[in-house]
Amino acid sequence: MALHHSRRVVVTGLGVVSCLGVGTQLVWEKLLLEKSGITALTHKDFEQIPSKVAGLVPRGDAIGQFNKSLMPKVSDKAVTPMTEFCLAAAEEALSMSGWKPLDEADRLETGVCVGTGMVPLEEIANAGEQLRQSKYRRISPWFIPRILVNMAAGHVSLVYGFKGPSHSVSTACTTGLHAIGDAARFIRNGDASVMVAGGCEASVTPLGMAGFARMRALSTNFNDQPECSSRPFDKDRDGFVMAEGAGLLVLEELEHAKTRGAPIFAEVLGYGLSCDASHVTAPSEDGSGARRCMEAALRDANIPTSCVGHVNAHATSTPLGDTAESKAIWDLFGERGVSDILVTSTKGATGHLLGAAGSVEAVFTVMACYLGQVPPTMNLVSPATGFDLNYVSNGSKTWDSQNTPRTALSNSFGFGGTNATVCFSEYINK
Repeated sequence: MALHHSRRVVVTGLGVVSCLGVGTQLVWEKLLLEKSGITALTHKDFEQIPSKVAGLVPRGDAIGQFNKSLMPKVSDKAVTPMTEFCLAAAEEALSMSGWKPLDEADRLETGVCVGTGMVPLEEIANAGEQLRQSKYRRISPWFIPRILVNMAAGHVSLVYGFKGPSHSVSTACTTGLHAIGDAARFIRNGDASVMVAGGCEASVTPLGMAGFARMRALSTNFNDQPECSSRPFDKDRDGFVMAEGAGLLVLEELEHAKTRGAPIFAEVLGYGLSCDASHVTAPSEDGSGARRCMEAALRDANIPTSCVGHVNAHATSTPLGDTAESKAIWDLFGERGVSDILVTSTKGATGHLLGAAGSVEAVFTVMACYLGQVPPTMNLVSPATGFDLNYVSNGSKTWDSQNTPRTALSNSFGFGGTNATVCFSEYINK
């Protein structure tokens, strides 16, 4: 049963840190131009890993590169790279939104919901090794605060003084989208008027990659062509490409946003969740979990499938996952999926940001609704999923709304069978 939501939720700010660069507009332009952020891993620490490609955030002082001047000042002892990425994305999103509350009442109405898919594995491994070598006193007092899943959210709250809900999500590769959906519900329920929401990840480390490589989950056939390695839906896909970064959205109750004259990029119409309950790491082959998740988001939004014109797919460039999601889209939309539904996976350009994937892709979905352009699926040369969907490739596509609000679904699925879909729509002030 669909619920009537008296408090509407809109997106008023966006922040992105990714292998394509830092900054929403810069990253969006590269995405539309089919620029790849995937590069070769050349450091000796990765020599044993069969996959030699990844999506690393560019570091430096040039425009679009990550450096600490892009984030609020915090102690280096207190934060790991994933938290630094989160803080940089938060700074951009809040600046874009124009929301930096100065009085206590506004701070009490502002919350944070940010998660990560994986803890800092190298930090834990190094601390364990110190203890095994009887070097207890070399373990930092900051060790535990640095590795806690909720500390990225905690640092955003601390830096900006937000005293509303401080919540964290860790649901593997669904983390970032779950965080956004949960945050939207907090606003609907009256727990906050503004939420900073999304995911962050910094797991492109030898140990992190070794774990996924041992599962045979990573691409290895394009080590000499990094930019070609992530290829969702394509017949030559052979696994995903690990990446790092952060994506954050500022969500806001509609009347609150209108009262202060905030920019409105999209509206959050619905949020759906489901579980495959079929396998630890693989999706249900019939795509039923993904389909039920999308159905739940549409039910929450109280709109029919005919309103949807775009799906930002989770598709990670794995043989099984891309096919299962394609079947789910086909089962949900039927013949409309052949012509009317623009289906894309931006992981061809960004790689798979794990816990930050869903939130970075939510930014892209919001931009598509706002600007009417759908980015292409990079490296999609020969679709091979068994379903004749309208995959966007060979350049971006103009999305004609035909006098109705552009409405899209953004999907994220994770290990443990956990699924999320958020329904975004173009905001039209009536």
